[in-house]
Amino acid sequence: MEENKKDISQEKGSKGSLFSFLNGLVAPSKSEEKNTNMPESKISRYVDSIEQSNYISRDLSWLKFNERVLDQAREKNLNIFERLKFLAITSSNLDEFFTVRLGSLYNYLDYNKERIDYSGLREIPFRKALLSAVRQFCQEQDRVFNEELTPLFKENKFQVVKIGDLNQRELGEAIEYFDYTIYPMLTPMLFDHTHAFPVLIAKTLIFGVVTDSSKSTLFSEDSETKKISFVQIPGNLPRFFTIERDDEILFLPIEEIVRHEMKKLYRNVEIQAINLFRVVRNGDFTLEESDDIEADFVDEIKQKIKSRRLGRVVYMEIEPNANEWMVTILQKRWEIDKYNIFVDECLIDYTCLWQIIRHPEFQEELEPVHPPVPPLRLKEKNIDIFEVVREKDLLLHHPYNNFEPVLQLLEKAAEDPDVLAIKLTIYRLAKRSRVTQALLKAAENGKHVSVLFEIKARFDEENNIREAERLQRAGCFVIYGIGWYKTHTKLMLIVRKEGNKVIQYAHLASGNYNEDTAKLYTDIGLLTTNPTYTKDISEFFNVITGHSQPANYQYLITSPKDMRRRLIELIRNEAENAQKGLPSGICIKLNSLEDRYVIDELYKASQAGVKIKLIIRGICCLRPGRQNLSENITVRSIVGLFLEHARIFYFHNNNEPKLYGGSADIMVRSFDKRIESLFELVDAEVKKHAIHILDYNLRDNVNAYELQEDGSYTKVICSLSPDDQPIDIHKMFYEIEENEMEEINLFPTEEAEVQEETATTEAETTPIAEENK
Repeated sequence: MEENKKDISQEKGSKGSLFSFLNGLVAPSKSEEKNTNMPESKISRYVDSIEQSNYISRDLSWLKFNERVLDQAREKNLNIFERLKFLAITSSNLDEFFTVRLGSLYNYLDYNKERIDYSGLREIPFRKALLSAVRQFCQEQDRVFNEELTPLFKENKFQVVKIGDLNQRELGEAIEYFDYTIYPMLTPMLFDHTHAFPVLIAKTLIFGVVTDSSKSTLFSEDSETKKISFVQIPGNLPRFFTIERDDEILFLPIEEIVRHEMKKLYRNVEIQAINLFRVVRNGDFTLEESDDIEADFVDEIKQKIKSRRLGRVVYMEIEPNANEWMVTILQKRWEIDKYNIFVDECLIDYTCLWQIIRHPEFQEELEPVHPPVPPLRLKEKNIDIFEVVREKDLLLHHPYNNFEPVLQLLEKAAEDPDVLAIKLTIYRLAKRSRVTQALLKAAENGKHVSVLFEIKARFDEENNIREAERLQRAGCFVIYGIGWYKTHTKLMLIVRKEGNKVIQYAHLASGNYNEDTAKLYTDIGLLTTNPTYTKDISEFFNVITGHSQPANYQYLITSPKDMRRRLIELIRNEAENAQKGLPSGICIKLNSLEDRYVIDELYKASQAGVKIKLIIRGICCLRPGRQNLSENITVRSIVGLFLEHARIFYFHNNNEPKLYGGSADIMVRSFDKRIESLFELVDAEVKKHAIHILDYNLRDNVNAYELQEDGSYTKVICSLSPDDQPIDIHKMFYEIEENEMEEINLFPTEEAEVQEETATTEAETTPIAEENK
């Protein structure tokens, strides 16, 4: 199939473009203040280091992922509200990136610890390269909003307006809203030699106000008259004040109203400058060891959550032409420089666009999500879920298959008098979780309920602590993780007495027990009563809740015990087969690929002749297609309607494929810092289903991007000719029934490929021949 390719990378990776990119966008550091540009020799060293490394920087790779999300906002086939949604997502992604990844970098910088990035750069030059790349991304965000999206607002019956765009009636409404709603919530916070620097909340809109009281009679002559104070806009108010005008809706940013009425907060003084800004703080905290997991550990988590709101400032966005005196004060106070400060020409914080997207007037405009398709064995009404799972292993592919069977199994187990026990690991829950309600009901009905609640799940700590304490009060046995590892594995075990036997029902998954995200994330989950799975899971829960150390599992691969080692063994097996002339191949679908040890083994396998097809949604530190290193490796990323979240590992194994699903990515944290599990797929129909998922991911030509050797990504676009039909997996998986899935060989031999091509040609020409006849 002929494919047109669109390069969405901002810099193609050539030295010339990357050189000008760093030179043009990096602000001078203190030691370089006299120069308008970074020295050419320094830029050249940065570029050489980044380009020559056999690994792509984790953080720069993540920025490339966010570029692919931003590319959806450029997609003209989507309506304006879908495009605004993707722009809002890039902004929330960036906030988390600053909080965690940039925060982590500052943990090295602030405490003089050494760090060498995969690009080969040390912590100080890498900070400059990283923030320069972020600056370029933010400028492209502004350009997309200003040039591509804003011109479409009016024809879609809404506008984002300024205070000067209002007529007299509308201005009166805005002022009234200020007087009665906003004004009582505002508190000017002065900073001078008698007032401590105020606590400014992260991710909140803040006005820095510079005033001069020299003309006021209320101050003595020897008082310092030039002062700075801060006004935080309450985060619990909508970002936009909405006004209806004829047949359109006006969205007036709340900061426009506050700025217009600021004089009501500063009477009898001259306001010299009013500048809007916003900061993001370091939220990457670590935990100190404690012997008392039940008390000290939970309390420490609570304290760390509070400290996250007061962490060091790592990023500030501010409107143009800000008062230099104020900016200098903030720079000194927060120990930041021009690299950390971003001038925002448009709206500050595009997450506010969700208010427009979710406005009742436009609720019908977002593309409706296709209703999930139940697996064949669950299509009948009033079917017994226990009976279905007992009959045969069942692979669910979300969101194309509903998450409902998992919830029904859990809810029925909570009520079923024959169910003796329920064991479950929880990482993230929905806000009004049916999972929690089922477990509470099970405890109320006298069943043994064991729950491992991971209260270190970043940004969900408060919700998880609250839900864990609810379950504990109801009589559930709650475990708050294992020491300093995060428990990320997704496992459920239900023990049920059936006649004279006890049957165990298991669910193993790549996604969280969260019914909300199950509608938006692509994941796989296996429902089974296979005693080998249930024995492994039972052993694994004993490890989690007690001190059991099983010698081995049959169908599980776990971390931190042996996941890296086992995956490397599987990769080496493919390399050995290739060297012997036997069929080989590796296909892996993940969120992120970062672990250097596994990457090195994939490089060696490629050099041994193994064809390797990687489907990596986000971070990919492996560099494909490099001569004498990774010529047999291809990498693609799927970014579209749903967030790709499933992890599937395929090893060809001399025509006897071994497949695994699970919760783990190929990352250092997955192998060394988390409790994770991969589960082997052994049922023939389940394996065929999983291979089918991989095959369509490799064939998608609507949502797919290909990673180039230089680190840039190219979008694959179908030519839409009669012979080149679009393949959009986010739509096609709804249309394909399990009984329609064919046997697929992801790595056919050359002879098999020729036979397949001949068969396809004959199939295409036969109808024509018959017609001519």
